[in-house]
Amino acid sequence: MTEVFVDHKYVGTVKDPQDFIERIRSERRMGKLSTSVNVVFDAQTDAVLVETCQGRVVRPLLVVKEGKLLLTGRHVEQLQKNELSWADLVKQGIIEYVDATEEEGCFIAFYEDQITKDTTHLEIAPMAITGLATSLVPFGQHNHGVRNAQGAKNQKQAVGLYAANFYTRMDVDLSILHYPQRPLVQTIMHELSDFNKHPSGQNVTIAVLSYEGYNMEDAVVINQGSIQRGLGRSAYFKPVATEELRYSGGLIDEVCLPDKETKGYRSEHDYRFLEDDGIIFPEARVREGDVIIGKTSPPRFLSAMDEYNLTSNARRESSVSLKHGEEGIIDFVLLTENEEGNKLVQVRIRDDRMPEIGDKFTSRHGQKGVIGLIVAEEDVPFTASGIRPDLIFGPHGIPSRMTVSHLIEIIGGKTGALSGRFIDSTLFESEKEQDIRAELAHHGFRESGLETMYNAITGEQFLAQIMVGNMYYMRLKHMVANKLHSRARGPIQLLTRQPTEGRAKEGGLRLGEMEKDTFVAHGASLLLKERFDADGTVVPVCEGCGMVATWDYRRNRGSCTMCGDTTEISNVEVSYAFKLMLDEFKALGIYPKLLLESKY
Repeated sequence: MTEVFVDHKYVGTVKDPQDFIERIRSERRMGKLSTSVNVVFDAQTDAVLVETCQGRVVRPLLVVKEGKLLLTGRHVEQLQKNELSWADLVKQGIIEYVDATEEEGCFIAFYEDQITKDTTHLEIAPMAITGLATSLVPFGQHNHGVRNAQGAKNQKQAVGLYAANFYTRMDVDLSILHYPQRPLVQTIMHELSDFNKHPSGQNVTIAVLSYEGYNMEDAVVINQGSIQRGLGRSAYFKPVATEELRYSGGLIDEVCLPDKETKGYRSEHDYRFLEDDGIIFPEARVREGDVIIGKTSPPRFLSAMDEYNLTSNARRESSVSLKHGEEGIIDFVLLTENEEGNKLVQVRIRDDRMPEIGDKFTSRHGQKGVIGLIVAEEDVPFTASGIRPDLIFGPHGIPSRMTVSHLIEIIGGKTGALSGRFIDSTLFESEKEQDIRAELAHHGFRESGLETMYNAITGEQFLAQIMVGNMYYMRLKHMVANKLHSRARGPIQLLTRQPTEGRAKEGGLRLGEMEKDTFVAHGASLLLKERFDADGTVVPVCEGCGMVATWDYRRNRGSCTMCGDTTEISNVEVSYAFKLMLDEFKALGIYPKLLLESKY
């Protein structure tokens, strides 16, 4: 008898496992069982595994019975006339959903002419083995599988036109590319997914060339003239919001221009952009520290008497201002209400971003890199026909990564630009490389994409032939302007007296165990002292009981609350976090005794 498990729980046994599995599959194809039920026979453990649980990835396949495809030409005609839908094909058992477990026991053909008597399924399209983003990678069959996955991941981070109604939305961390373009080298998925309605990149002229070492480590060199003509330009949008909260006792926040008597009032200069209603006006250019929405709140702590004599000066200032390092132009102001009916003010800030050194760019093949240098147009190498590339890509990223499709796309893009057509680069069904090369040769260029180039600074001809062509490049949302951060002295936390954390709070840069080792190796002991002294403090310690003593600044001497004035008090340099830990020990009833050694 063969054991049967449903979602890894034992439910019983069957005599003939193959017949049992066939019956489940036929019931599923007739629509009597859910399409998400999958079954497989595990020969090693002699068990039938039935899967019905959530969270499994299932994919559709065409059913093949006894070497014959169930989908006929009549079905295709009905589909084209919209007489038949996808759901109908699933109900009729012509298409079924298979998960990873059941797929192990399937024999799937790629193309119809590959069907044999053992075949159980046929791929709807060969590229259906990949996901949506991966099928956008051109000539993916010439790539390593990992590179296709990375190319898919990079495309998700690209700056483009993600939605046509972006102007009326309040999305966080949003960038819009000013001049998006359709790729010259496309797959069928670009059409099926309507990618051309929301493109996320630009067709650039690329040269595979090492430029003065500035494109080592995957960096790219960009032509300044191209940036001035609009290459990679984008707008960054960031929303800022506040609401009028309600407190106990009928007290409420108020969005307004704060009164000078308000507790915590800033300078008049900080409120200079606010109108009478306490909200900033559109198209105002703001920098860090400028108030965007003026707001006052009731005092935090009220005594019994204060509740009756609330005056304006009792309110505290709680305006919203730009954080450290932020700047831009006020793009849009929205006044609305939240679920509780309280006033909600949302302000969107716009910042125009031009590509700068350190901004991230990528092709669709996982070949990502940051800008290493922006070169003046007159210094960019040029071809014999006078073409100057927009982007110079380092050749060292190709051999070890084996992204052959990156090179094929350069040739394809060049051919498409010269022929004035789109190149079909669908996974497994793309145009043949030989045909593209022949078409390129027909236009009077070398079929390999190589051209003679000249050094624009010296005028000398390069000894090597350089690959030049067109390629779809994307600018990623990781921009230097959002990440650049440094700090000298700045704000500290109230509890530990250590520097604050994070870029927005003007936080410190943490020096860890490994960083410490580098300074030890350099012998930079004073730098170490300084780094690890961020919360350094001096505490008086009683040498009698070993507890932290108190210091009387009037008499300029220390005293111990346990031993009195009789014992010797010594000042000891410790970190404030250590002193805090001693206090927490004392709160737990633990006696932390410090044993001091002589300095001499």
